[in-house]
Parts: sequence; C-alpha cells; structure tokens
Amino acid sequence: MAIVSSAEAGLRAASRATIVQLRAPGLSTRDLEHHATLLVASSPVPVLVSSRCDVALACGAAGVNLPEHDISTPDARTLIGEGLVGRSVHTIEGAVAAEAEGADYVIFGPVWPSSTHAGVEPAGVVALAEVARAVRIPVLAIGGVHEDRIEESRRAGAAGYAAIRAFE
Repeated sequence: MAIVSSAEAGLRAASRATIVQLRAPGLSTRDLEHHATLLVASSPVPVLVSSRCDVALACGAAGVNLPEHDISTPDARTLIGEGLVGRSVHTIEGAVAAEAEGADYVIFGPVWPSSTHAGVEPAGVVALAEVARAVRIPVLAIGGVHEDRIEESRRAGAAGYAAIRAFE
C-alpha cells in the first residue's frame, strides 16, 4: 500500500503498489476531495482516503483507512457500506479490536524506526508476528519498511506492507 499526500504522488505510486491511500491531513476538505477525485479517476489500483468517509464517498474511493482513535469501524461501515474499512493500529489489542469491529485489514506499526514516526518506539518484527497470528484479517507492516525488509515482514505473517517515504 502506497500512502501518499497528493494525486500526483498517488499516480506515480500506482505503478508499483496494489492499493493507494491518500493521506493529506494538511489539505482543506475541498483540496483533499479534489486530489481524491483525480486519483480515483486515473488510478489503475483501488484508492482509499485516510480518515474521511465523506470524501471517500464523494469521490468514489474504494474505502477508508482510519487511525486508531478515529470514528469507530462500525460507524465507518455504516457510512462506507461495502467499501473497504481499514484501521491503523499500534498494539495487538488494537488489531484484535479492529477485527472484532469489522475492519477489513489493519496496518500495524511502526515495526522499525521511521522518520515519519519520529519519537515512537518501534514495535519490532516479533510484535508484527504476534499481531498476524492474533487476527484473521490481513495485516500490513508499516514504519521503516524498505526493500530489504519486505520479505522479513512476510515471514512474520504480514500480508504486505504500507509505506510513505518509498512512494512520495
């Protein structure tokens, strides 16, 4: 999963990713909707919008990814319907709760040190493996994931990975 902050970055990433998440908290709602609409219209892969069910619906996105302390998964599901609802989590308990609430997948991390998660203690590969064993839904590793760590993430049980810097 490529996590990007603009339509342009999303379109560049779409050639290397299986899904694109538009995460641009600094944009106004209007600008976010503009970028999301452009991305959805042109991307060859599904597009998710971070934290904004309204924008995801308005632009026809495939779904939404929610930070751990955002609206509940059931409330997002009510709004999104059959679209994807994912949850970013930082603990095994968060992953189990997300699955119990009906999330389609979780993004877990940071697994390794990451400049986009500065000051946050990385959870490590052992924790990633524990989360992957604890839930039946796909788990994506995030945080410090680069080419050399993709296979390690998969060996730990992750279905894939999410990255910000690798795609921006």
